[in-house]
Amino acid sequence: MRSATGFRAAVAFVAAGATSGCLVGPDYTRSSVETPLGFKQGGMREDSLAYVRSRKGWREAQPRDGAERGDWWRVFRDPALDRLIRLVDVDNQNVRAAVANYSQARALVESARAQLFPQVVAAPSIARSRTAGLERTSISLQGQASWEIDVFGRLRRQLESEVASAQASAADLGLVRLTIQAEVATNYLSLRYQDSLKRVLQENVEGFKRSLAIAENQYAAGVAARSDVITAQTQVQTTEATLIAVDLQRATFEHAIAVLIGRPPSELSLPFAKLAERPPAVPVGIPSELLERRPDVAQAERQVQAQSEQIGVAVAAFYPTVTLAASGGISGLASAGFSAANQVWAVSGGATQALFDGGTRDAALQAARAAYDATVANYRQTVLVAFNEVENGLAGVRILARQQAKQDEAVASARRAVEITLNEYRAGTQNFTTVITAQALLINAEVTSLQIQLSRFTTAVALIRALGGGWDARSLPTGEELKDTRVPLDSGQAVRTDE
Repeated sequence: MRSATGFRAAVAFVAAGATSGCLVGPDYTRSSVETPLGFKQGGMREDSLAYVRSRKGWREAQPRDGAERGDWWRVFRDPALDRLIRLVDVDNQNVRAAVANYSQARALVESARAQLFPQVVAAPSIARSRTAGLERTSISLQGQASWEIDVFGRLRRQLESEVASAQASAADLGLVRLTIQAEVATNYLSLRYQDSLKRVLQENVEGFKRSLAIAENQYAAGVAARSDVITAQTQVQTTEATLIAVDLQRATFEHAIAVLIGRPPSELSLPFAKLAERPPAVPVGIPSELLERRPDVAQAERQVQAQSEQIGVAVAAFYPTVTLAASGGISGLASAGFSAANQVWAVSGGATQALFDGGTRDAALQAARAAYDATVANYRQTVLVAFNEVENGLAGVRILARQQAKQDEAVASARRAVEITLNEYRAGTQNFTTVITAQALLINAEVTSLQIQLSRFTTAVALIRALGGGWDARSLPTGEELKDTRVPLDSGQAVRTDE
C-alpha cells in the first residue's frame, strides 16, 4: 500500500509541475508581409478594395472567385488531360516521396509528444547461485520509470516546432503535387500544339503542291522558267522535312508525360487532337488570398514558426532540467515466496543545471535567432515571388490576347495575298518569286499564331499555378490532428481538398 501511495504522490507531483510550468522564449506571431490591395496587371474591383480594407490578417471566409477548388485543370474541359493529371497521385514517384516525407514528419511529432510522458522500463531477472553447498534462486521483478518534468517548456516548444515542421511538410506535398500537375498540363498542351502544327504544315504542303502543279503547267506552256518548278519542289520538300521533325517533338512531350504519371514511355500513346481555340478565363480574386492559396507560402510560414519554437528550446537550456525517477517491484529468494517483505520501491527527484559551458548555450540561442531571421526573410521573399508570378501571368493573359487578335488579322491578310499572287501568276502578270514570298509569309504567320495560342494556354496554366491551383491553407492538418495518436500516419490529412 505504501508503494502505491508513494507512486500516486509522485504522479501528482509531476502532474502539478507539468501543468504549472511556464513556457520560456517568444510566443509565435505570424510575421507581417506587405500585401498590395490589388494586382497591377489585373485591375481592382471596388468590392475587393472594400473587402481588403475591412479585414486584417488571414481571411477566414471562403474565397469568392469562381475557379475550380480542387481539380483546377477541369477548367480546360479536356477529358484526356483530366485522366492524365489524376494519375499523378497514383504513380508519380516525387509525390510518393513527398507523402513519405510527410509521414516521417508526423512520426517526429509523435516522438516529440512521447517525451512528455514517463519512460517506463521493466527489468526482470533471475539468478542461480551456490554458496557453502547451498543452492539458491533469486528472482527480481522490478520496473523503473523516469520522467522529465517540462517546467520551463522545453519539450512543449520542441513539440510545437515539430508540429509546424509537419505542417510545412504537408504544404510541401501540396506544392509537389501542384507543380507536377502543372507540368503535366504544360507538356500536354505542348503536345497538342505539335498536333496542330502538324495539321498546319500538312495544309501548307498541300497548298505548295498545288503551286508546284501550277508552275509545272506554266512551264509546260512555255510561259514559266524551269527554275520556278525547282523552287516549288524545294518548298514542298523543305516543308515535308519540317513536318517529319514535328513527330520527334511530339514523341518527346509524350514521353515526358508518361514519366510524370509514373509510367514507362512505351505504355502511353495519346491520339491526335488539336489545341483548343482559346484558353479558359482564370478568376484571380484579391492579393490577400494568395497567402492562403499558395502551398509554398504556407510552407515558408510554417517553417518560421518551427524555427521560432526552437528559440524557446534554446532559452529553456538556461534553466534547470527537473526529473523524477521511480522504481519498484519484488525481489528475493524463490524459496521464500513473494510477500510484502519482498516488495521494494524508491522515488527520487532531481534537477540539473549547467553552471559553466564556455558559451555553448549562448551560441545555440544566437544560432536559433539567426535561423529564425533567415526563415522570416525566406517567407517574405516567397510572398514577393508569388505576387511577381501572378503579375507576370496576368500581364501574359492580357497582352497575349491582344497579340493573338493582331496575329489572326495578319494570317487572314497573308491568305488573301497568296490567293491574289497565285491568280496573277496564272495570268502571267506576276513572277513566281512573289508567290513563294507570299506563301512563306503565310506559313510563318500561321505558325506564329499557333505559337501565341500555345503561349496563352501555358500562361493560363502558369497563372493558375501561381494562384495556388485549388490548394488552400485550410487543407493543412491542424496541430491537434497531428498530436492525436488516433489519426493514422498517411497522406490523407495532407491531400485533403474542398470539394
